Amino acid sequence: MLCRRIIPCLDCDLAFIDGRVVKGVEFKRIKYAGIPWELATKYYEDGADEIVFLDITASQEKRETMIHVIEKTAKNVFVPLTVGGGIRTIKDVRKVFNAGADKISINTAAIENPNIINKITKYFGSQACVVAIDAKRRYVTEMEDNTDKIFVETPEGLCWFECSIYGGRKFTGIDAVKWAMEVETRGAGEILLTSMDKDGVKEGYDIPLTQTINERVHLPVIASGGCGTQEHILTVFQKTKTSAALAASIFHYETYSIKDIKEYLRKSGIAIRS
Repeated sequence: MLCRRIIPCLDCDLAFIDGRVVKGVEFKRIKYAGIPWELATKYYEDGADEIVFLDITASQEKRETMIHVIEKTAKNVFVPLTVGGGIRTIKDVRKVFNAGADKISINTAAIENPNIINKITKYFGSQACVVAIDAKRRYVTEMEDNTDKIFVETPEGLCWFECSIYGGRKFTGIDAVKWAMEVETRGAGEILLTSMDKDGVKEGYDIPLTQTINERVHLPVIASGGCGTQEHILTVFQKTKTSAALAASIFHYETYSIKDIKEYLRKSGIAIRS
């Protein structure tokens, strides 16, 4: 039986010397949430299965990711650390691993240079390469012929999902479902799937998006964007095959503890890691 994972996400803003964790709504309206390594240590002690660090401005500012933050975190946190933001080359990947990360997450670099996925998996293995997909709904009035898009029925209407890069600042015209299928063929080991429409809204994960991509690929998929209650995590596990649920606000602002959510999921019949 598949044991699901609970993964806190730390969106980091390196505009300050030591960095800070922030949280936004639909990739905007950012507010302060804490100090990166302090929150990571807290979540590790509370039972997090993994921790994701995303340097949300590194790609936009075209700088390297937060090596010093990872080095400080790795001294006290002993669950897998995934790090994303500003990673563009094999040299960047090696620096992040040497700092203490276990996996890297790439989005902008992967879309602008898809061969980087192949190179990372060649040198470090598929398990080390997580491809992040930030997807936005694009509604249509009817199914279009002769198009390269995959349309998905949702309660709100028919749509396709567009990939964004540079922390949601630029849209690509690329279909997120098709892109997920391509990254699998290139050797990626996991997909971090974020719904831009649901991000920070706390109304639940984007089930149609998550379900569609889980049905199209055989990779582990991490559902992200929209978690506001423990019931939302239960729903995404019940209605999709996603292997992990990522959340931020409910942990940063202490709505729930990771231990409490895991206990709730066990009582609800979900196989969850200890």
